[in-house]
Amino acid sequence: MFETIRIDTDARGVATLWLARADKHNALSQQMMEELTTAATQLGGDPAVRVVVLAAEGASFCAGGDLGWMKAQINADADTRRAGARVLAHMLFALNTLPKPLIGRVHGNAFGGGVGMMSVCDIAIVADTAKFGLTEVKLGLIPATIGPYVLARMGEDKARRVFFSARLFGADEAVTLNLAARAVTPDDLDTAIEAEIAPFLLGAPGAIAAAKAQCRSLGPRIDEAVIEDSIDRLVAVWEGAEAPEGIAAFFDKRKPAWQA
Repeated sequence: MFETIRIDTDARGVATLWLARADKHNALSQQMMEELTTAATQLGGDPAVRVVVLAAEGASFCAGGDLGWMKAQINADADTRRAGARVLAHMLFALNTLPKPLIGRVHGNAFGGGVGMMSVCDIAIVADTAKFGLTEVKLGLIPATIGPYVLARMGEDKARRVFFSARLFGADEAVTLNLAARAVTPDDLDTAIEAEIAPFLLGAPGAIAAAKAQCRSLGPRIDEAVIEDSIDRLVAVWEGAEAPEGIAAFFDKRKPAWQA
């Protein structure tokens, strides 16, 4: 059924949702985003599933948005750009509102949209060898659609350290920024994930879902208006001069004009 992701579910009801574009460092193509939205809906509605682990194949967790997809957005009309942004927004919303505990198993690097994926997890455990960054501004873009989730996770004061600098940071700083709960060695990652899973299997599934929904309602507001605002901001940047220059410079293997 799926081509860019896969799901493994064990006898306990622990489903592992794998990003499976290892050759592309799990960059978020439109197909992958649509499949993740479908998977989140399916897992959320399956009473046999108790916990979901978000994991990835290959060397990276998620390299961010697929550059081919971004290039297509640059060359598209405004309505197509808005529709493309909405695909990403719907995916993030589906994962953020998943009525099951969502644990991120972040074994490798996560940039841009990958940081957004971490931010919608209830708990993210990272390998201490991984690197992270909100790198959109290097391409003349902004982390608009993931922004509400990143700010909800980090808080504005911490987010402003990394949200618009594009600098890379390590696992220890990811913990300090509240992006990750813990950083462990790669060899200890699965043990750490199991330690997070175990308590959820002792709780009543309905109560866990209700408690998670209450957390969301008491936390920062991420509703349709906030999501539409993030889409508007992304489309506005796509329609400016910097995003086409940044994307073109990447494909041409040259510095963009603002770095000359």
